[in-house]
Formats: sequence, structure tokens, C-alpha cells
Amino acid sequence: MTTRTLMHVIQSAPTADGAGVKLRRSLGSQRGLHVDPFLMLDEFYSDNPDDYIAGFPAHPHRGFETVTYMLDGHMHHEDHLGNRGDLGPGDVQWMTAARGIIHSEMPQQSAGRMRGFQLWLNLPAKEKMKPAAYRDIPARDVPKVALPQGGSVRVIAGILAVAGTQVAGPVNGHDTNSSTDPLYIDVDLPADVEFTAPVTAGHNAFIFLYDV
Repeated sequence: MTTRTLMHVIQSAPTADGAGVKLRRSLGSQRGLHVDPFLMLDEFYSDNPDDYIAGFPAHPHRGFETVTYMLDGHMHHEDHLGNRGDLGPGDVQWMTAARGIIHSEMPQQSAGRMRGFQLWLNLPAKEKMKPAAYRDIPARDVPKVALPQGGSVRVIAGILAVAGTQVAGPVNGHDTNSSTDPLYIDVDLPADVEFTAPVTAGHNAFIFLYDV
């Protein structure tokens, strides 16, 4: 087994997007700070409603996918194709903008914590003009598996071998609607516990530490 070497550390930078939502951007924070097909990664995290209440009113996307993963809070999605969805803790939204979509993401709370991530995935050139698509994935459909050495892992996308069992996330290589073949996992580890995940040869990878 070949162990990959960490090549670069990207410090997240404070910024604002939408109608003034405060967030921290790591991938995409500076020109060249992305790893194809990963274009951008934003973390939004605040207990102050002034930091998120204005939300992300209607705006266009084209040529890529966005994956929103909620940890805390309640967000409502709506787009010009008639798709509507609500994201709560543990929920995932997988949106393929492709040839174009206009959507909004608006908080459905006026107090409390709002926390989550949005990852932008580039689409292959031949698929940038295909029809847009949208999928809500409730938390109950994201498998959570206890690790033998302690801790747990949620498999959002891809297929992961855990304790001799193949655990498939709701988006995986057998999903014909998926343009990419990602492995997206949320790993919770106790102190001094190690975790190993296989990465397909030729695929780029990154790790984001959000609670240490």
C-alpha cells in the first residue's frame, strides 16, 4: 500500500457571499488554490443570526456541481426548475448546475447555530451543457458506521470498506446520475486513533479539519 504525502496546507480565509453571509473559504480562496475537480470549499459557522440571516437570494450557477452538507441549522432551497427542499442537521443537497440553474438558499431560523459546508465540483467539459439536476439526501439516508478502533464515519458519497464491509453512500459510482466518482466522508475520531481510507489511483484528494 502506498501512503500519500500531504503536499500543501491551505489556510481558510474569512469572506462573505450571497447577501452578506459570513463564511470561511479554503479551496478557491486564492487563485490556484484548488485541486481539480474540487473548485471551492466554504464553511459557514455562526451562532449569531446577523452573520447568516440574509442568506443566498436567487443567483445563477453553470458548469459544475455543488454539494451542501449541513451540521446545524435549517436552510430552504428553491430553484427556477421548481425544485424545493429543506436542509437540516446531517442532510445533504447535491445540485448539478450543468447548463444553468438559478436557485436560492435561505435560512429558516432567526436564532441559533447555522453550520455546514458547500463544496463545488467541476464537471467534465462534455457534461457542462447537460440538463441541470437536483437531489435532496436526508440524514437518515447517509450511512453512519462505527469504526473498530473507535469513532465513526458517515459515507456521503462513494463506497468505503469498513471492518470488511462495503458501505455505499447515497451517491456512488453505481449512480448513473452522478457525473463524478467522489469519495466524500465525515470522520469522527477520538484522540490518538488512526483512520485509513483508500483513494483511487489518479484521483486528487484533500482533508478538511473542522473540529480538533
